[in-house]
Amino acid sequence: MTIRTGAEYLAGLRDGREVWLAGRRVDDVLATPVLAAAAHTVARLYDLQHDPELREVLTFGDGAERHPLSLAAPHDAPALRRRGAAFRTTAEATFGLLGRSPDFVNTAVTAFASAAAFFGKADPRFGRNVTAYHAACLARDPFLSHATINPPLSRARSSHEQDDPDVHLRIVRETSEGIVVRGAKLIGTLTPVADEIVVFPLPGYRPGDEPYTAAFAIPVATPGLRIVCREPLVADPGRLLSTPLAPFEEIDATCVFDDVLIPSDRVFFHGDTDAANRLYDATTARHHTGQHSIIRGAAKAELLTGIAVALAEMSGTHTFLHVKEMLGEVLGSLELARAGVLAAEDGARTSEWNTFTPALAPVLALRYHFPRMTSRMIEVIQLLGGGSLLSTPAEEDLRGELWPGIERYFRGADGVSAEQRVRLLKLAWDATGSAFGQRQMQYERYHSGDPVRLAAAQYTGYDTAPLLRTVQRALHPERQPAGPGGTAPDPSAADGHRPAEARP
Repeated sequence: MTIRTGAEYLAGLRDGREVWLAGRRVDDVLATPVLAAAAHTVARLYDLQHDPELREVLTFGDGAERHPLSLAAPHDAPALRRRGAAFRTTAEATFGLLGRSPDFVNTAVTAFASAAAFFGKADPRFGRNVTAYHAACLARDPFLSHATINPPLSRARSSHEQDDPDVHLRIVRETSEGIVVRGAKLIGTLTPVADEIVVFPLPGYRPGDEPYTAAFAIPVATPGLRIVCREPLVADPGRLLSTPLAPFEEIDATCVFDDVLIPSDRVFFHGDTDAANRLYDATTARHHTGQHSIIRGAAKAELLTGIAVALAEMSGTHTFLHVKEMLGEVLGSLELARAGVLAAEDGARTSEWNTFTPALAPVLALRYHFPRMTSRMIEVIQLLGGGSLLSTPAEEDLRGELWPGIERYFRGADGVSAEQRVRLLKLAWDATGSAFGQRQMQYERYHSGDPVRLAAAQYTGYDTAPLLRTVQRALHPERQPAGPGGTAPDPSAADGHRPAEARP
């Protein structure tokens, strides 16, 4: 069976990778609590593939050979919806809080392989390489992370115009073995506990940036690759009553390449700024990972909406009209998120690469508006929680000498115990007000890129012709068909022209 177990995944993390956290090199990521917590969450996702009830949901194949469904390119509507069901299963298992679960980059690599001809235009080797890499992923089931963003030194300058030419990742030389790269890429979410990292360019390159446009994949343990983690947001992942969402702290990192050799067969692309700018859209990777993102977002919206409803019902405020309005608002946002998923799948079409591809317009719409929706959900949770969010006792108090007083003064209405109430308040705070919750909000704002560019892309790529035809019809009501039993006016006659059949 190709799909790995969680134990097999964890065993592969002890490979000598260079990971830095809080000023020191980490010798073993599984011995470092915040990294171990993330790794064990990923391991549980691997184990889900072996659950008899989820085997057909999450994997595909015949006989003993099974592969993650995220590595299968959909070719019709049922296959696309089936993959969406797999995305949803993973998202529900992580409450939509793990944006870079293993199925995300898998989906991008699958789109790349389907569009091998795009890579092959620059060099036939590149097309073969990306196809072979996808096949290797099918065979080994690795956890893939990715990094695509250049360090923001001067946003007004292109990569080759930066004061330091070696900050943005670039090719410094080519050898008979491959290319040698130097510089950095971010944001490598979960890279410290991934098996491999996939690097590719996103739009924004200009002529002269050709050395900065490499796409490739290498093991995280490759010599010369240094993973520098951001500061952890959870002090003690073991205190699950106080920080119940700690297992979903997906650590972010900067990936520094110190003259790293990328083997020739692991290089997918380089040296063409125009193609680099088109790569993510032209290969439909944006469309396919977009399906993953909005399904995950809907699962997260379910968690936030559920917390809001639970808070109101626990305190009895759900009977107040203004609270009902707030709950109705967040429930409406949840339904819009769910509807966006259906619209993306319903509007799917076969791409030039012969893959059944989700409609991009609903994806872009949700990616732009979802941060605003979740921001309001967070605000509603904070309003409903009120001062109680700031006065909950520590989890140790629930087991200490204060317990009788805790139970008396912190219980909820209608028989809600103190522990049940404190747990809900801790969950609400962790999801909205803690450092973890604030990172989640920032992640939603920027995980898909600059929101201004997202909105601009919505307009640039949108077929507005039907909308403009609607405007033209509204400008000339005299041309509209009459109601039942009436006679529609001839549109050409309205302008003083003869009907078409009367023209010579």
